[in-house]
This record gives sequence, C-alpha cells and structure tokens, in this order.
Amino acid sequence: MNESLRSALKQLRLSGLLDSLEVRLHEAAGNGLHHAEFLELILQDELAVRADRQLQRRVKAAQFRELKTLDDFDWSFNPSIKKKQVCDLASCRFVREARDVLLLGPPGVGKSFLAQAIGYQALKAGFVVLYRSIFDVIRDFLHDEALGGEDKVLARYLKPDLLLIDDMGMKQLPKRSGEYLFEIIMRRYETRSTLMTSNRPLEDWGKLIGDVPSATAILDRFLHHAEIVQITGKSYRLRHQGVKAKEGVDESKPANAPTGSERGRPGSKPATAPPGSGEEGEESKPATAPIGPEAG
Repeated sequence: MNESLRSALKQLRLSGLLDSLEVRLHEAAGNGLHHAEFLELILQDELAVRADRQLQRRVKAAQFRELKTLDDFDWSFNPSIKKKQVCDLASCRFVREARDVLLLGPPGVGKSFLAQAIGYQALKAGFVVLYRSIFDVIRDFLHDEALGGEDKVLARYLKPDLLLIDDMGMKQLPKRSGEYLFEIIMRRYETRSTLMTSNRPLEDWGKLIGDVPSATAILDRFLHHAEIVQITGKSYRLRHQGVKAKEGVDESKPANAPTGSERGRPGSKPATAPPGSGEEGEESKPATAPIGPEAG
C-alpha cells in the first residue's frame, strides 16, 4: 500500500478498512475477486470496526457494574432459573413492547448478573441502556437537587430504552426516595422499559422506601405490564462454604470444635463473589410477589 493511499484513508477516518486492506489485496489477487466483491469485503471490514466501537461506547455509557454475558452464566448451579424465560427476555421483545421486568430472589442467586447480561444483549440489539443501583438513583437525585438540577437528572433516567435498577431492598432508603422512584416509574410507564431486581418481598417496599402510598403507586404502575421472574436457591458466592466447613471439622485438632467452626482451618478463605452475580448483603428468605398492589 502506497503512502498516498494510506494518508487518504486516514483523512477519511476509514481505520477499519486501513487495517485490513493489505490482507484483502492479497486475498483479491490470490482468488481473482471481481472489483465489486473486493469493494464489498473492505467495506464490510470498515462497518464491522465501526459497529464494535459503537458497542464499546454504548457499554461505557451504560455504566454496568461488571460486563456480564449469558454465555458466562452458570445455569447448572440453580435449576430454579428458567433458561428459556431468561433467553426470551434477552431477545429484548419486552423492550420493544415497553414492558417491565422484576427479578425477585435472595442475595447471590444471580439477579444482578442476569440483569446486566440482559442489558448487554439490549445494547447489542441497538437499544440505549442505563444501569444504576437504587442507591445510585437516589444519590443522583439528591446531589442534583442540591445543585438545582433535578430536571436534568430526571431526563437522564427517562432517555434509555431500558433502565436497569439494581439492589432494591438491600437496606432502607433515605427520605424522599419514594418520590424520586415514583417520578421515574410514572414517566416511563408504557413508554420505556424498566428492569428492577429486589431481594425483598413486594409487601416490604413501603417500609424500605419509608412511604407506603408512594410504594403502592410505584408498584401499581410498574407491575401493570411487568413480567415477574421469581428466583430461589442458595447464594452462588457461598457455594463452597458447606464443603469447606466439613473439611475444617475433619482436619481440626481440638476435640470440641463445633460443626462449622472457623477454628482449626488456617487455610480457609472467605467466599468471594464469582462471575455469577453482583449483589451484596446477607441471605434473606426468597421474595414473594403479593396478590396485587392497591391502585395509586
């Protein structure tokens, strides 16, 4: 490739074409490609590079806690998770139909992992996605309200085709949280999709938010067109805890060491979060959906 051609491609910002052109020239000469075939190949190279860069920009803008994919999910650990149902959500039909999704279950069962993996599939399908924990949401509103920019932060939460709100129920939220969350849900109702995760039953949301009327109004709108995915089972993070506890008992020297004691296990390490989920907190009983919230 001569320097003049290289310079022209750089000026046109055709870096994908530039990177593959040498290979494509040899391929064309060796296979006797027609001009149109050669042109199609190098243009496809450029389009592929641009699509990849666009996806990377979308991933960065989505602000995932961790980039997760369904290919990396351990389906064998928790049989309660219906793979077909999750894959249907990953097809993003619910996003096209402006419906909502609620993932319910105790900590560690994979809710955050699945939420972010579904979000990633939505990005690949060309949708705008934003991931925030419920604490991020409230913090954003409180910060911008103090600076007089509440409308600006609200617009940020109304823009995405798919809004992911994670960690609902980890702990009680500050005052006015119900107002902020209700504003988001109300404005997005039947226009944009929202996916939330929670480790607490819906009847506890009033206490978590500190505002029962707001919680009722939020659930009334959010659950109207929502698909509820109930996940049960033990924490993926603690999957080796039982085995390690037994090994600690067998190998420990003190005669009176109780079952599960940490004594006598110098090699024991705390359980760490695997690629299976992004939630924190101690395990609670599985969340259950109520018969239905009161209209608000």
